[in-house]
Amino acid sequence: MRPRRSELPVVCPLVSVVFPGTVTRESCCLFACELLKHVMHQRYQLPLPYEQLAYFYRRAAKDGDVIKKQASMDLASKKCQQVLMQLEGVLQHLEVMFSLTLVPRVLILLGGNAMSPKELYELNLEGILEGSAEESLKTASCVRKLFHSLFVADVFSELQALPAMGTVVMLQGHRDCGVDWFRPKLNYKVPTRGRKLTVNLSCDGDINMSTSPAQHVTSDWEDYVWFQAPVTLKGFHE
Repeated sequence: MRPRRSELPVVCPLVSVVFPGTVTRESCCLFACELLKHVMHQRYQLPLPYEQLAYFYRRAAKDGDVIKKQASMDLASKKCQQVLMQLEGVLQHLEVMFSLTLVPRVLILLGGNAMSPKELYELNLEGILEGSAEESLKTASCVRKLFHSLFVADVFSELQALPAMGTVVMLQGHRDCGVDWFRPKLNYKVPTRGRKLTVNLSCDGDINMSTSPAQHVTSDWEDYVWFQAPVTLKGFHE
């Protein structure tokens, strides 16, 4: 991968996580999905962690069919349903994208727009070494290590609460990967303003040398472009 210049004129938080072995493509997808859910909760776009919110909403929808019996659905319930459906859709399409192509970088953009967000969270997977399910580290242990690193770095505690705003997801993939949901943004440049957190993931340890970093598997990174999710995840407060 060609070297990238520093994209912010100020020092930005950086969290580096090194896994002691290879990981699977499916694990990389889960890292992206879990980070998206985590950022939306930590930055006040979801009133509860995603799994809890989904559980409580579905239980409320089943218990006596309360929601359907109301003359008009409560505004908070409508917003909850909307964000859950949107987020579930994005997570499903992320799985498809990761199955079609290597994904070296993922961006989570809060507020503003894709060109000028208020906050930017980057997941950098360029240093990842992919392996088969049999030889790779367990996904659950890798997820725990990732979130332990975020907890120790304490990157969210000093931030002020945000109002409800939109969240845009972008990621890099091969221009000919065949994805039909994410929209290619051939001339997109990563924003240089706004608060930024970068999470760098890489692999180290006793790894078979026949396993190459993702950036060495492909012959030409110039064929990798940015793709944008066609929906904006609208945060809400209770």
